[in-house]
Amino acid sequence: MSKESEEFSTEIVQSGVENSFSVRVRPRLPDFLSSVNLKYVKLGYGYLINHGLYLLLVPLLLSALFAHIGKFSLEDLYNKYELTEALFISGLMCLMFYFLVHSTPRSTYVLDFACFRPPNEYKVSKAEFIELARKSGNFSDAAVEFQARVLKKSGIGNESYLPKGIFRPGYRTSLNDGREEVSMVMFGAIKDLLAATKVKAKDIKILVVNCGILNTTPSISSMIVNHFKLRHDIQTFNLGGMGCAAGIIAIDLAKDLLDAYPNSYALVVSTESVSYSWYTGNDTDMLIPNCFFRMGAAAIMLSNFRFDRWRAKYELKQLVRTHKGVDNRSFKSIHQREDSEGKKGLSISKDIIEVGGHALKANITTLGPLMLPVSEQVHFFTNLLFKKKKTKPYIPDYKLAFEHVCILATSKKVLDEIQKNLELTEEYMEASRKTLERFGNTSSSSIWYELAYLEFNSRIKKGDRICQIAFGSGFKCNSVVWKSLRNVKRPNKSPWIEDE
Repeated sequence: MSKESEEFSTEIVQSGVENSFSVRVRPRLPDFLSSVNLKYVKLGYGYLINHGLYLLLVPLLLSALFAHIGKFSLEDLYNKYELTEALFISGLMCLMFYFLVHSTPRSTYVLDFACFRPPNEYKVSKAEFIELARKSGNFSDAAVEFQARVLKKSGIGNESYLPKGIFRPGYRTSLNDGREEVSMVMFGAIKDLLAATKVKAKDIKILVVNCGILNTTPSISSMIVNHFKLRHDIQTFNLGGMGCAAGIIAIDLAKDLLDAYPNSYALVVSTESVSYSWYTGNDTDMLIPNCFFRMGAAAIMLSNFRFDRWRAKYELKQLVRTHKGVDNRSFKSIHQREDSEGKKGLSISKDIIEVGGHALKANITTLGPLMLPVSEQVHFFTNLLFKKKKTKPYIPDYKLAFEHVCILATSKKVLDEIQKNLELTEEYMEASRKTLERFGNTSSSSIWYELAYLEFNSRIKKGDRICQIAFGSGFKCNSVVWKSLRNVKRPNKSPWIEDE
């Protein structure tokens, strides 16, 4: 494989026949702004109607009852029949009001979140990465050079974190190394979170943990229960094998559980183990994850206590999950396998950008009707109904739906393609690019490092909407929208605060 082919750029290949050439075109995202799939628009409006019907019907019925009872005069109330009718209607109104208050789904709030920053001894520059890889003897010269080329264009800086034990000669994935790594990053994030929220460990009723590759017995969630001495009746869940999109899936699961357990706290922990997913072979498609994945973890405290609205940072507004696993190319685009020498690793297909683009397009098309201003939706449908033939349909400006966007910090190339296709400004992309540069791709926790960046720079104002978008194996694209409940002050403790 040539250098250009390995970097997924355009390549001209000469065949065995003289003067015969073939052209391989660099994969790109689909053109988001040239067409729209009405199937996903319809799906978005379906979510909106199903989730909001109760908000429409109950107030209308209450208004009708209020109007009816308002017709009674004081003289009418002395009449036996009118008094009975008035009492009946009043009782019905109280019953409907009770239904409105207690049957309406409770809001889900983020009290706070914490992202772990490993100690400085885990910092690895790009030059040190290549030097350690070369000295380890685990890679061929060609494999080392390939990783050097990928790192050069990755968008990652010289201060991301790696467990240096992975560069030991003859290193094989170790369960102990994986446990030690996730224990350090998870426990550190949870400790900071508990200190920030003042929530006692015994008050946490729900625990959801996601980690893609590492799956231990006892589970990772059990490690947390044991370390922090959580309550014996806690509801614990462990999500594995779901990739970088699992953090939003964990939020979705926690929200559903909170709906079943009113007045509860839910702790969500998102992490990945670099030690356990490290690849020491020479297949180029399996070396790519080595160049991007870095240590990290995020812990998020969710609550559905009604009075927590006054101290919470964010309120969950929408969550949309898109799964493209029915398509074989999507299903095989990120695949854990063994190479010819039996070494395990993640294989990244050259189709990944195109596959991810289709998943992203489906997701934001579904999300649009839930978040876009009414004026923008009216403009879209008017253009759709009355547009002339052979003219492109009007595509809504999705930037009007959010003040901030946190896109999973995968790679510079992917972020460039998304920015181009969604026509996002540099301001929208800043958090993702800065996170990739400083921390690398920390998998499912990456979108929380990006939100921490926005908070650190005092960007979050009351009423701002923040959209987090993540991709994962399967292939999945998930998005969640938060609304800021207050101006978020610069936190005293943040992964972005450098040591003095």
